[in-house]
Amino acid sequence: MKDLQTGMGKYRYRILALLLFATTINYFDRSIIGVMAPALQRLFDWSNEDYANIIVSFQVAYAIGLLSMGRIIDKLGTKIGYTLAIGIWSIFGMLHAAVRPAFSVIGFSLARFGLGFGEAGNFPAAIKAVAEWFPKKERAFATGIFNAATSLGAIAAPFVVGWIVLEDGTNWQIPFLITGALSSIWVFLWWRTYRKPEEHPKVRKQELAYILSDSEVEVSKESLPWLRIVKKREAWAFAVAKLTDAVWYFYLFWGAKFLAETFGLKLKDIGVPFFIMYALADGGSILGGYLSGYFIKKGWSINKARKTTLLICAIMIIPVCYVALAENKWVAVVLIGIGAAGHQAWSANIYTLVSDVFPKKATASIIGLGGMVGAVAGIISSKLLGRFLDQADNTAYFWAFLIAGSSYLIVLGAVHLLMPKMVPYDENLERVKKS
Repeated sequence: MKDLQTGMGKYRYRILALLLFATTINYFDRSIIGVMAPALQRLFDWSNEDYANIIVSFQVAYAIGLLSMGRIIDKLGTKIGYTLAIGIWSIFGMLHAAVRPAFSVIGFSLARFGLGFGEAGNFPAAIKAVAEWFPKKERAFATGIFNAATSLGAIAAPFVVGWIVLEDGTNWQIPFLITGALSSIWVFLWWRTYRKPEEHPKVRKQELAYILSDSEVEVSKESLPWLRIVKKREAWAFAVAKLTDAVWYFYLFWGAKFLAETFGLKLKDIGVPFFIMYALADGGSILGGYLSGYFIKKGWSINKARKTTLLICAIMIIPVCYVALAENKWVAVVLIGIGAAGHQAWSANIYTLVSDVFPKKATASIIGLGGMVGAVAGIISSKLLGRFLDQADNTAYFWAFLIAGSSYLIVLGAVHLLMPKMVPYDENLERVKKS
């Protein structure tokens, strides 16, 4: 694995491959229930509000986990912290299969709660790993690559479920058990592979110099106090940007129900629509990460490159407003796919805002703070949607897609007001002075 032009090794891409693998497992786990939602509702006689409460239990734990897991990962380090997170979410993912019909709502809620807490560690750990292993000019692209795995997991879920689970819900337990084996393989590979680049014997000097070329090696490993972090407006700029997570949760947990209720799609038929939607999302994630990096290499400032890319994403998402008005299922699927592509491109770039501005030892904490805000937004939207659907409100999906398509431009304006210039902080959260 050599760069033919410079003779520089590319060990960092092995790390990136493991981040992609873990994120695929993560999203396969969390997507299963959304794909099986119509069948599980019939099997267990759930109302829309029952289903919303199960989803909300995941999102509450995810919010709590993001706030605490980020700090845990910053304290324990990427290697141990990531292992802890994937261990927790794998155990609770498999526990779904132990739920009995008489206690289905409470059982699924408890299993989803544990799953959400563990899965909260994925993005803080992955973003921290990217900050440790990639220079700033490559971070958005690297983030776009592993972030694309959110769609790979979401694509795999309907095909696996459609192959194993019958329309009446028979065999519903099996998909929840699959990720245990995958997680064991990942942990083995992770412990054999991961160290910081400065400490890794397989990293060439040229590659290490390249990784550290636009960032400084941290002198102190002492974690930063929460109070100092939350006082920074840039931390809240990222948190505001993460409000758009509610849109992604909507696609993930309610997309199959919308298609089933609006166009009569059966469980065995959901695979192709999901493949289209999330394949587009994958393309958006990679392209969005590439685009801002391209602008930076053209000589643009990081501030201009990131925000221009975010503006392009926000404009791209607007057609989602018309999904509920579509009379053809494939038109609806493509519009959702375009929105998902825009969201993933957006996501790849807002994650890099943190590592662009803050020191590595604060990265996971701030990712956790922003993710918590996004999860709370998802909680509110899921509760409202479930309640409106149970009231037979035929306009519920119309308003949901209208908000999904229009919110990014509003959020981008707020981000710019909070962070008009992206001036980085040093490891003591003091402004870096230009020499």
